[in-house]
Amino acid sequence: MTPLEEYRAAFDEKVFEVLRPAAEAVPALAARLAQAGLVPDDLVDVAAVDRLPVLSKDDLIDLQAKDPPFGGYLAPGAEIRRIFQSPGPLYEPEPDVADAWRAGPALEAAGFGPGDTVLNCFGYHLSPAGVMFEEGARALGCRVVPAGVGNFDLAVRAARDLGVTAYIGLPSYLKALLEKADDLGGPPLRFERAMVTAEPLPPSLRSWLEERVGVVRQMYGTAESGTLGYECGAASGLHVPHDALVEVCTLDDGAPRLDGGEGQVVVTLFSAHYPMVRFGTGDLSAFAPGECSCGRPTPRLVGWLGRTGEAVKVRGMFLHPRQVTGVMAQVPSVSAYRFLIDRVDHRDVLRCEVVPAAEGIDPGHLATEVHDTIRSGLRFDVEVLVVTALEAGAAPITDLRTWD
Repeated sequence: MTPLEEYRAAFDEKVFEVLRPAAEAVPALAARLAQAGLVPDDLVDVAAVDRLPVLSKDDLIDLQAKDPPFGGYLAPGAEIRRIFQSPGPLYEPEPDVADAWRAGPALEAAGFGPGDTVLNCFGYHLSPAGVMFEEGARALGCRVVPAGVGNFDLAVRAARDLGVTAYIGLPSYLKALLEKADDLGGPPLRFERAMVTAEPLPPSLRSWLEERVGVVRQMYGTAESGTLGYECGAASGLHVPHDALVEVCTLDDGAPRLDGGEGQVVVTLFSAHYPMVRFGTGDLSAFAPGECSCGRPTPRLVGWLGRTGEAVKVRGMFLHPRQVTGVMAQVPSVSAYRFLIDRVDHRDVLRCEVVPAAEGIDPGHLATEVHDTIRSGLRFDVEVLVVTALEAGAAPITDLRTWD
C-alpha cells in the first residue's frame, strides 16, 4: 500500500463502527444511502463510503431549508453546546465534547501549550471561528483573550498588559495589529507564535510576519467540518487530521484521487451525533508527494489552490453570487451593481459599484442605504461607489486579487 492508501484504510473500522449505526439513526444520511442504492449495512469500509455522491454546501443549505434547522443530519438525543450560522444561511451545531472542532492538534504543532496567553482575533458572533480556536487552545491549557475582530487600540493594550505570547487570526489582521502597535509607540508586541488561517499567506507576507513573530504556522479548515490540515515545523504542506477522513476528489464524478492530482477537498467526519459524510468543501487542493521530514504519518495537502464554484473568500468569509443577489434585491433604488475584490498591503478590500434606478436619487443617501443593507445582510463592511453605468454583462462579483 502507498502511504495515502494506508491512511484511507485506517478509517475502515470507523466506517463500520460509527457510520453504519449512524446511518440507521440519522434520516438524511439514510436517504443519501438509499439514493446511491445502499443500505446502512453496506457501510463496512471507506470504499463503500466513496460510493456516495459528494454533498455540496449548497446541497446542505437546501436540506436545512426543507428540514430545519439541520437538514435531518442531527442524531436523535444529540447533545449540542452551541449553534453557529454561516452565510447561506447555514447552521452548524457544535457537539458537547472537548475540542469539538479539533483545533488542538494544529495549535500544538505550532508550539501552543500551557503557559501561553493567546490573543484570539477571530469573530465570536455567529461564526464558529472564535470558539473553534478557543476550545482548541483551552484543550492545551492555554489562557485565551477573546479579542475578536474590532478595536486595534484595545487589542494592542490587552496584548501588552496581559503579556500575550501567542496570536490566532487572519494573517492580514496580525500584520495590521503589529503595525498599529508601532504607530501607538511603546514596547513592541512579543508574540512567540501565531496560528493564521482563513486567507492565503503569500511568501511576501509570511516573510514580513516571521521577522516579527517567532513561529508562524498555517492551518486549514471550514465552519462545517473544523480542522482539515495544519503545518508542522517543516512547513511543507498541511497535515490532514488523524480523526477525519480528508480526500481530494475529481470534479466530475467525485472519485478520490490517489495520484496526487488536483481536485476538491472532501471530508467525512466520524460523529454519531452529526455525521457529515463526503462533504465537499468547494476548495481545490492536492496531496503533496513523499513523506514529511517531521515524521508525522498523515498525508499533506499542498495548500489552497482555488475554489470549485463561484463563491470567493473575503476577509476569511465566503461571498457567493446567490447571497449577493438576494441582498441587493432589497435595494430597489439600484438598477445595476457589481462587487469588486482587491488586495492592498495584504488586506482584502471590498467595493460595491451601484447604478441608481432613476434620475434624482441622492448619491450620498443611496450609498449609505446600500452600505447598511450589505453590512446587515452579508456581514461585510464595504465601500460603496455610485456610478452612472456599468459595462454590459458585468459579473456580480469580480476578484482582482493577486497573491504574491
